[in-house]
Amino acid sequence: MRTFIKIGLIGFVLIFFVITSIGIAVWYLWSSNLPYIGSLKDYNPPIITEIFDDKGQVITQFSDERRILVPLEEISYHTIKAFIAAEDDRFFQHKGIDFLSIVRAFFKNIKARRIEQGGSTITQQVTKSLLLKNPARTYKRKVREALLSLQIEREFSKEEILYLYLNQIYLGHGQYGVEAASQTYFGKEASELNVAESALLAGLAQAPSKDSPIKHFNRAKTRQRYVLERMRAEGFINDKEYEEALATPLHIQQDKHEALEKAAHFIEHIRRIIERKYGRHLLYKGGLKIYTTVNLDMQGAAKDAVVRGIREFDKREGFRGPIGRVSPEDENLFTQQMREHLKNNSLEIGTITEATVVKVDSKKKETLVRIGDQLGLLPLSGMEWARMADVEKAYFETKLEDPAEVLAPGDIILVKIIKDLEGSPRWILSLEQTPQAEAALICLDTKTGQVKAMVGGVDFSKSQFNRATQARRQPGSAFKPIIYTAALDHGFTPSSIIIDAPFISPIGDEEEERLWKPRNYKERFFGPTLLRTGLIKSRNIITIKILEKIGVRNAVTYAKQMGVESPLNADLSLALGSSGTSLLELTRAFSVFANNGTLVKPIFITKVVDRNGKILEESYPSFTDSLSPETTAVMTDLLQAVVKEGTGWRIKALKRPVAGKTGTTDDLRDAWFLGFTPSVVTGVWVGYDDRRPMGKGETGSRAASPIFLYFMREILKGKPIVPFEHPEGVVITKIDAKTGLLASPFSEKTCFQAFKKGTEPTLYSPKPDQAKPGEFFQLDMDLSGKAR
Repeated sequence: MRTFIKIGLIGFVLIFFVITSIGIAVWYLWSSNLPYIGSLKDYNPPIITEIFDDKGQVITQFSDERRILVPLEEISYHTIKAFIAAEDDRFFQHKGIDFLSIVRAFFKNIKARRIEQGGSTITQQVTKSLLLKNPARTYKRKVREALLSLQIEREFSKEEILYLYLNQIYLGHGQYGVEAASQTYFGKEASELNVAESALLAGLAQAPSKDSPIKHFNRAKTRQRYVLERMRAEGFINDKEYEEALATPLHIQQDKHEALEKAAHFIEHIRRIIERKYGRHLLYKGGLKIYTTVNLDMQGAAKDAVVRGIREFDKREGFRGPIGRVSPEDENLFTQQMREHLKNNSLEIGTITEATVVKVDSKKKETLVRIGDQLGLLPLSGMEWARMADVEKAYFETKLEDPAEVLAPGDIILVKIIKDLEGSPRWILSLEQTPQAEAALICLDTKTGQVKAMVGGVDFSKSQFNRATQARRQPGSAFKPIIYTAALDHGFTPSSIIIDAPFISPIGDEEEERLWKPRNYKERFFGPTLLRTGLIKSRNIITIKILEKIGVRNAVTYAKQMGVESPLNADLSLALGSSGTSLLELTRAFSVFANNGTLVKPIFITKVVDRNGKILEESYPSFTDSLSPETTAVMTDLLQAVVKEGTGWRIKALKRPVAGKTGTTDDLRDAWFLGFTPSVVTGVWVGYDDRRPMGKGETGSRAASPIFLYFMREILKGKPIVPFEHPEGVVITKIDAKTGLLASPFSEKTCFQAFKKGTEPTLYSPKPDQAKPGEFFQLDMDLSGKAR
């Protein structure tokens, strides 16, 4: 018996020794090569990069993990207590591992039949998030997690652990840390959160996607109630505070994209610049602060102007028909879908939405449509534009007379709410359609070069291509001011006479040489024409002959020194803007006129600061002398005349000094307007991405200048009227608008024109019957203005 007991004891000791040895070996192996917890002292997590407008307001952010790092002191007391109550109520008692909480959570979850409490401490959650990146649930990982948690508790204070936890935790919708989540869900800083809001945030810790207050509000409320119960149980709040918190309304912020929608192309341009210069890691994780030049008020005006102008243009192009049809058997399904859509999209004046045609009344000339569960009235006056598209006819040549010509019951159409009504129908509507054409606008501050507004297309969500900076389109007549600028420095004056007559020239290389026969826009020739008239009326032949006289190379040189960087055709077609340029390039070139001959460098970013406050770059206005002030002043005066007397006549509505030039290419594929005041220069382009021709009459004057007008009218509202200044080397002379000579009693039409001093005319315009064609002489005038 003793032998048997002895053998048993020896065996037990051996087994115990083996198991213990194995346990020690496993423990040693699993605990070796633990991550260095000292790295937590240099906690430097990915944080968001912020983009600021010119007033220092945040307009958007870039991040892989949207996190805003804040010290514990800037987090609401209620928020801290809410997370402790929900996640680790014995946080201040345990040393990293809480066996009591593990057991309690186990039985609590069994009773609830779902995971309602977790057994991990806040310290363990910090360990998992920051030190153990492998998510696999293994015994080895649990051992390592426990060891690291114990080490963290020895090395860090409870406050330091809370700081790590509350800045690191994921709380749904890409939000990391309580500060980012607070701003996203409630539109306030974490220091301002009340008890109800704090409890809701803490409730997201277990399942942030499933309990999202944006997508699953009721689930989020259920979790909030649980957290409040835990806070009351732990004595963090009393019964009264508990009831008040439950009754406190929660105003959850929906995703805000207002700034992004207004300035989407501008923001994307900034993103490209920063990523190219600093790399993706720094852009999305480095917490940069990027200060830009965009002015959101001007940007909003630019976006509104582009959308308005392009919708007006698109209607002139004609109605392309309904966007779809609903069969009688599918009508209920479509109505239900519309009802669901309208739950999250309110209908108000100006809203554009889908509708189904219910009835078309040819006698009353009106159409009844359904929007969800309600009816709207579409009168003929709201759809007169909707004759079927015909590129051979201008918009004013036909108007719709009967809505039945284009609509039928069951058609799905787009309508705009114009007016609210009492009863049914609920609204007065107008017919709309989604534009197919595109437009771009860019505006620079002439004194600094700062880009204050940029719209690269009608809808960024459909096309991220930036037509203001990336597109290269033929500028057409918008390029002519560069030719005329060179001419003024090569012997021409505004009064120079050029014969507007048929012109034929060989063009192309020797192997493919062909005869080129350019024409004026309306295919007419006007004989002897003043240089100023050639620019004001945008006469092609005049410009070609000027270019031939001064030389193509000189014109190219002037274009380059005025900021045009795109390759240019070295032939006479350059006079008609045959070489593709970007809207930014051409707008920058026009800034030379507004800036007294100085070329300014466009600035999009004023400053970039890293997460530690170090300035990585800073931009200041950069100027280069391009033209003489005298040449610039004469050109500005000529371009003012384009607005007062020529193709830019629509811009007169601004009722202030404005200079500019229209641009239209052959076959009406591109329409431009470039214009400026003493303070800003703005460029507009309109056209189709596939380069198809626009409708009849869609020139720069009709298609592009209205957008310029809408924008400038808004940004100049309430601003003082500032005239253009003239240097001492320029004189203003009253001339005969036909002959270009000094105005005389025989002049039928006169105008004031700027000349470089010494180039102004010295002869008076003669009596018509006293002059031979092309011959002028000086009249001896007495003080009364009568000829002697």
